[in-house]
Amino acid sequence: MTTAPAPVAPAPPLSRNRDFALLWSGEAVSVLGSMTTLVVLPVLAVSLGASAGWMGVLTAAVWLPWLVLGLPAGAWVDRGDNRRLMIAADLLGALVLASVPLAWALGVLGLPHLVLAALGSGVKDVVFRTAYPGLLTRLVRPQDLEAANGRVYGTESAMQVAGPGAGGLLVQLVGGALALVVDVVSFLVSALCLWRIRGGRPERAAPDLERERVGPMVREGLRVTFGDRYLAWFTVQGGASNFALTGYQTLLVLFLLRDLEATPGSVGLLLALGATGGLVGAVVAARVSRLLGSARAMLVLQLAGGPPALLVGLAGPGHGIWLVPLGSALVGLGLVGANVVRGAFRQRWVPADLLGRTSGAAAVVNFGTMPLGALVAGGLGGAVGLRQTILLMAGLHVIATLATLLSPWARLRDLPSGRLDDPGRRDEARDRGGVRPGRAAAGAAAGRAPRRGRAARRR
Repeated sequence: MTTAPAPVAPAPPLSRNRDFALLWSGEAVSVLGSMTTLVVLPVLAVSLGASAGWMGVLTAAVWLPWLVLGLPAGAWVDRGDNRRLMIAADLLGALVLASVPLAWALGVLGLPHLVLAALGSGVKDVVFRTAYPGLLTRLVRPQDLEAANGRVYGTESAMQVAGPGAGGLLVQLVGGALALVVDVVSFLVSALCLWRIRGGRPERAAPDLERERVGPMVREGLRVTFGDRYLAWFTVQGGASNFALTGYQTLLVLFLLRDLEATPGSVGLLLALGATGGLVGAVVAARVSRLLGSARAMLVLQLAGGPPALLVGLAGPGHGIWLVPLGSALVGLGLVGANVVRGAFRQRWVPADLLGRTSGAAAVVNFGTMPLGALVAGGLGGAVGLRQTILLMAGLHVIATLATLLSPWARLRDLPSGRLDDPGRRDEARDRGGVRPGRAAAGAAAGRAPRRGRAARRR
């Protein structure tokens, strides 16, 4: 088993953790920029004459890199310095997006260029998002993970409120191409914050990890991810839900502009109001988890974030347009709240030297279904209509969330504690009737020896 990288010094409490504050601040600015782009890029595409099919291709380009790079990125992260990889990713994102206003100024901007820019931004996200959990766990004490994740998700949700409104306003003031400069600057600010972080730098990797090839490391990440019933369920359910959510979100801006007769400025406002639910979900997640138990909180939050998606497809012109932010807010409340609980569990559950690979393996499914959802929605939107496609995709999301009733934690009070590779671990998930151990703990109780992988043990 490899030795997990350790921080240079023990992490301080969250209230005095300078490095976490830098990570948190950089992420806040970066997400604000990205949320402006969430409105700016589709509006810019529509101004260039994009059809539903082009909107599908544009969204697919953002998520396609997860299918290609998600698995090897996890291995690279486990063997490298998360902080440096994230800085490089930010600089790549800034360079890619800066090409759009430059092409506009030269009079050569077209839809293919926007697709390539979206593809480059997707590559940046693969590296950054895969490295982020590992850096967070090196900067924050285990007992502070829920609070840290709550702050990160809460701030991201707050930026999702401010960003779309700012993006819509910027489009009206300076045009779509120049509005992307805000995101370019946000990437540079994030890179600066990461550069100033002193902790979280791994010690020299264990020799066996340095020598190990990417292929075996990737396979180990897949074995751990799909060999554990909790991680496997998170991965498959997340992929199904993201397929559907990306499908209707791909067409949402076009639906608002063409079918619901919204202006670019009001599109930003509507998306901003819809994002308020995610902010509420991030704020209440830890409290709900303490009150109900982590497993029950996951169940309640995921079920709450399902059926309201149908409201988006039922919206109409005039006062009916307010169903869009209402449905989006309720979906965001449930899903972001569940993500906070799930994120803290995953960061404690998975050994540090496997976190990158398991995150990459999960992301290939979670995010790899998204380009497919975008392409399917783009095709259906042109064939059967925007509203009908949005309702269909929202219905698939409802089915994915209702499947939580069949999940491994559906009858439990708490998700298990400890780590996958801890020989002394006992699954402490409980329901009202007593202890219900997971497979790993049950195997240990029966006296079965754990299987050993090349990079880590797992039970």
